Amino acid sequence: MTSKRPASKGPATGLPLAAAVLTGTVALYIALVAFGNITDFDTNREFVRHVLAMDTTFKDDDLMWRAVTSRSLQDTAYLAIITWEVLAAVVLVAATGLWAVGLRNGNRTARARQVATVGLLMVLLLFGAGFLAIGGEWFAMWQSEDWNGVEAATRNFTVAGIALLVTLRSA
Repeated sequence: MTSKRPASKGPATGLPLAAAVLTGTVALYIALVAFGNITDFDTNREFVRHVLAMDTTFKDDDLMWRAVTSRSLQDTAYLAIITWEVLAAVVLVAATGLWAVGLRNGNRTARARQVATVGLLMVLLLFGAGFLAIGGEWFAMWQSEDWNGVEAATRNFTVAGIALLVTLRSA
């Protein structure tokens, strides 16, 4: 004999819960990255300066015209990165809160999913377009033994991408 039970209103489980946890994890990560860049400003400013200056790449004349050697432009780029990180963190923290409320209220998570999608896309743009495409390829960061963030950017892009897939699948 089989019985049909109504959907449980107990603790959240499955993909919505996984999406909430992953969103919160990426929110924590990007918030800590932004915090670190603000409180230890000079460390990663040097990273950005070296990548944009292309001063530790192979010095190929066909590529070196791309180098940005103006300290003002380098610092502007770094401030833009930090601003983007802060905004992404704020969006993802808000999304995490929306997940918590939505899961508590019987899986009413549509708004959380929307906000998380925006925040995760922001992280994907930062690490995919910003660090992998622009830093890694346009400024040939992959050539540098000292200032190469391709591996870290790939790791961050992958985690945010997985979180986005789970988030979109949780609908």
